[in-house]
Amino acid sequence: MYIYRRVVVKIGSNVLTRKDGTLDVTRMSALVDQLAELHKAGLELILVSSGAVAAGRSEIQASRKLGQVEQRQLYSAIGQAILINKYYDLFRDHNIVCGQILTTKENFADRRHYLNQKNCMEVMLENKVIPIVNENDTVSVTELMFTDNDELSGLIAGMMNAELLLILSNVDGIYKGHPDDPQSELIREILPKQELRQFISTDRSATGRGGMRTKYNIASKLAEEGIRVIIANGKIENIIPDLLSPKPRNKHSLFLPAEKTSAIKKWIAHSEGFAKGEVHINQGCAFALMQNQASLLPVGIERIGGEFEKGDIVRVVDHEGRQIGVGKIRCDSKAARSLIGSKGQKALIHYDYLYLE
Repeated sequence: MYIYRRVVVKIGSNVLTRKDGTLDVTRMSALVDQLAELHKAGLELILVSSGAVAAGRSEIQASRKLGQVEQRQLYSAIGQAILINKYYDLFRDHNIVCGQILTTKENFADRRHYLNQKNCMEVMLENKVIPIVNENDTVSVTELMFTDNDELSGLIAGMMNAELLLILSNVDGIYKGHPDDPQSELIREILPKQELRQFISTDRSATGRGGMRTKYNIASKLAEEGIRVIIANGKIENIIPDLLSPKPRNKHSLFLPAEKTSAIKKWIAHSEGFAKGEVHINQGCAFALMQNQASLLPVGIERIGGEFEKGDIVRVVDHEGRQIGVGKIRCDSKAARSLIGSKGQKALIHYDYLYLE
């Protein structure tokens, strides 16, 4: 009946909250009913859920005016308990166990921490437990926050080798214009590397940090890695089972996947925000990398920027100053500078650890 085995479902704040900003428990219950149906049919589900800050905000009045980070820390600390307890009770009504995963962006920067998270969720899925993932806002600071839960859900989908990421928002998908305009056309299928930024609004929701631009960027990157992505309206009745069926009836935007990439490349693809330095390459090297499945050799390097250690993620920059990829480097910045332009040397970044944009 369903065409997927492992699915990440991301539910946005604008789906889970009412107009007054409080948690919409009726909507939560309806979504859990849908997820329970899929779980009982044998699907492996990972839920990335917003709503903690909204839940906490309705419970307390701050004693003074708080900064943006302080607000997220206070409200999420309270709201996360409300949210996970409500999910626990709703899933328990279906005799399904769920578990909480709180994470930070730093946990995706280090390969060991990354694999620890992956292993934790794998053992949960093996034991028929639904992981419910959210950012640990109580310890996050601005520069280390995810853009929003769209970014987090993309990282989780790549890490867990999901077949589909389903992003539920309050619109049907990506339109060639404003979603409220009756003349706007819904873009139903998006090919890998298809450019649509000219159609996408930069507006953000009232309750969340992200917007359709972030959803598009994450969906495009995942599709290039071989993972399908659907953006759809989470307020439509029975939307989740419908979209996971062979012939969905409801409106949505589907990002068609390219060929699958390796697990290590999926990690590297999402590691740009953790890059410690830059490797500037000449025109011939850039051409070789883009045209062939080639490693980055010292002979093609013009300059090393920044300081980094062996095994760090670095940006690869072409002769015109454009970033063309990221990769895991095999030596520190001092050693890399000593190898600039050298012939007959080992690759500075092996193809298996290089992600080209």
